[in-house]
Amino acid sequence: MTIVIERGVEVSDRRTPLVLVSGWSDAVDATTRALLGDGTVLVHHDLGHLREGVLRRTVTGTDGIARTHILELAHGCVSCTLREDLLPLLRRLHARSSVRRIVLHLDLALEPEALCWAIEHVAVAGVVGQIDGPASRDVRVEAVVTCVDAATWLDDATGDDGLEDRGLTAGGDDERTVAQLVVGQVDYADALVVSGRAADGWAQAKLHAVLARLAPSAPIDWVAEGGVVEAERLLARIPAGARRGEIGDAHSALLRGQPPLTEDCGVAIIEFTANRPFHPERLHEAVDVLLDGVVTARGRLWLATQPEHVCWLESAGGGLRVASAGRWLVAMTPQEQETVPTARRALAALRWDERFGDRDTSLVVLVHAADPEGIDRALRWALVTDEELGREPDWAGWPDPFGQWHHDPCEDAGTEGGPGQQAIDSLPGETNREDRA
Repeated sequence: MTIVIERGVEVSDRRTPLVLVSGWSDAVDATTRALLGDGTVLVHHDLGHLREGVLRRTVTGTDGIARTHILELAHGCVSCTLREDLLPLLRRLHARSSVRRIVLHLDLALEPEALCWAIEHVAVAGVVGQIDGPASRDVRVEAVVTCVDAATWLDDATGDDGLEDRGLTAGGDDERTVAQLVVGQVDYADALVVSGRAADGWAQAKLHAVLARLAPSAPIDWVAEGGVVEAERLLARIPAGARRGEIGDAHSALLRGQPPLTEDCGVAIIEFTANRPFHPERLHEAVDVLLDGVVTARGRLWLATQPEHVCWLESAGGGLRVASAGRWLVAMTPQEQETVPTARRALAALRWDERFGDRDTSLVVLVHAADPEGIDRALRWALVTDEELGREPDWAGWPDPFGQWHHDPCEDAGTEGGPGQQAIDSLPGETNREDRA
């Protein structure tokens, strides 16, 4: 039993702690082994046999014995297979008195954020002796740990290889890049394990500067190649304000954990804000500056041709994607606004414009080898001019390269895109995205 604080009151939480371990490093195995102990169960889904139409699930029980099961893909879908197997499994493991913690060893192609979303929101029915509901009724995310290979991570995070180029996909329509995956794994981490060393001292310092800005609140265990991972001590160092599986949205804070705002080894954070919309064609040209010398960019966009919709931009390495992320408050009815979280409405009220309401642009860009002034200059060039600002009725007729969003055929009706919902109905994968290499 764990004591948690809710609205200033201590309450007991009898859910089973869950630790997710992800990453592209040999330290993943070392970390999961270090977490094994009395009462801990280890679960691993291996996607390496998808071409055969199956995946392998291995469960190492509290007795230390590993048991492997072959699972056929549910109507050919990795996402559905994982949901139908993993989520009920978590609820069943919780019911065992011998299980005091569950550790998920994620396959290389899986994103911890997508799994956390499913654990919190996807209903599980038919588990004997349990009320239907999401797995979060019975398990709580204690930590997300991401393992990083110091020698290769920065190259992977800033490159443009697709997962398919590495022989790593989660299905035939998986068009994610390596950068999108590895950057997302670090960005969502509560703690990091960095193994080995970069090519030289400068590369090592640069890697540290990037990690300190991408996951600023995450404690780091630096482990020599083949060294021992102090996993339990690392978990104990996670600060009280860590995400621990929390899912944000397009209106969550873009800067989390108070990252350093000064430049280090060419690594810096750029904040871009504007209270006028982008011209869509000029923005389409300008976004190239976010693909060269940039680790990642993310944030909200206001497009002149789409006055109702919040647009979400997210880039990693050489890949960039843009999605619709719901509507601006000013485009909602008063009744619809009442359903919006109070925090968002309060922040919108502070910057409300009589003409444009809460519409604005806010981006955060993490650069490692780019000119911050050049990025700012290119993005400001893409904004509508003073003369165009006075011709608002003409905006609807402008050509819009961002006008068609990609919708996954399995996407749940009524959901809205944005950070934390990139895999609403796909574990893993892309939904509600337009990719642009």
